[in-house]
Amino acid sequence: SLFLAWTAFLPSLYAAPLLQKRSESGPHITTDFPDPSILRVGSTWYAFAGQSLYDYKSTHIQFATSTDFETWTLQPGNDMLPDLPSWVDSSKNHIWAPDINHLVHTFLLLVVFIIDKNQDDGRFLLYFSAPTYDTNAPHCIGTAFSDSVDGPYTPDETSFACPADQGGAIDASGFRDADGTRYVVYKIDANSLGHGGTCNNGVEPIVPTPILIQQVESDGVTKVGDTSELITNDSPEDGPLVEGPSLIHSGDTYYLFYSSNCFTTTNYDVAYATSSSPTSGFTKQGTLFGTGYGGLKGPGGADAAFDNSHFAFAAQKGDGRRGLYTAQITLSGDSVSA
Repeated sequence: SLFLAWTAFLPSLYAAPLLQKRSESGPHITTDFPDPSILRVGSTWYAFAGQSLYDYKSTHIQFATSTDFETWTLQPGNDMLPDLPSWVDSSKNHIWAPDINHLVHTFLLLVVFIIDKNQDDGRFLLYFSAPTYDTNAPHCIGTAFSDSVDGPYTPDETSFACPADQGGAIDASGFRDADGTRYVVYKIDANSLGHGGTCNNGVEPIVPTPILIQQVESDGVTKVGDTSELITNDSPEDGPLVEGPSLIHSGDTYYLFYSSNCFTTTNYDVAYATSSSPTSGFTKQGTLFGTGYGGLKGPGGADAAFDNSHFAFAAQKGDGRRGLYTAQITLSGDSVSA
């Protein structure tokens, strides 16, 4: 009958992606809050963001707090990185892409066995990207430490990654694997040496902007071995670049979130790739957040919390500013939903 035919059609109608309820919400902060990084300490969530060209311009690293992951309170003027290392050209207001990490270490008995290898050591590590005096490396990655999550953070005088022959480096993000091994993922900022166009890399020949992974010791800074390339901008949907990596792990799968295209355009997005190894074999799986998803415009610069659920990113507000948005993600095999 016509009724049976119509009811048989209903499930496919309701399963259409545009009709599904998605979890993203925001903007929770309406001033400019680019490239957020999130960390939960006790019952409080902390979100760090880079320097704004619009609001609180003298604050190098912004931060905000929340107890429910929905209502966020910006701490204006409270700079997490008030002092910059000597390699940073402080005349340029371009302190970008902070990533906040709580370090852990291993306590050993004086005998031979481990009491507890997951005790906090009380220090917090902040990765950040900053402008240099080297025209071949417009930005490089720095590190800073604090005994308290809400800072202030004291920077190391030596940069963590600054490959001038490749255009510099940005967007560092820390990752601690289940076995305690620490890594840092970051982007080679080669589009700074591009040939013009969108994000200086829209004109042929397109320059590769690979995302690399570097193993580090428990301090999050001392390098172990060489870097490995995870992905690069080798797909048409990538546009001029891939950047803003964030790595998490669940079961047998590693999930690498990243942004592709240019942050000044509405093509900017949050995509992801998966692998069975943290250091190789990543396959791009598609877009998680893009323009038009729940009314979003140019979302990117995402960070996944290590609980494998809480997620934060920035999206364009139409006035040049990027507001703070949050979501709840679900991981299943090679698939991520929000």
